[in-house]
Amino acid sequence: MDEQTINERLDQLKSGELNEYHVAKEQFLSFRTVIVNRDDFKHFRGIAQQGGSIIYRYLQEPRS
Repeated sequence: MDEQTINERLDQLKSGELNEYHVAKEQFLSFRTVIVNRDDFKHFRGIAQQGGSIIYRYLQEPRS
């Protein structure tokens, strides 16, 4: 998954177009590299799943 696609998915989460986005274990490192460089990084919550996949959700209030 390339950086542009990842940013598109994150923007969809931010706008409410997507409620959550599932990231496979194999895509996690590239996804994380992009997400930590965003200004709204603290608005995203990643929830680890059994097997190594992650579910990302956008929070209106940034996490602490």
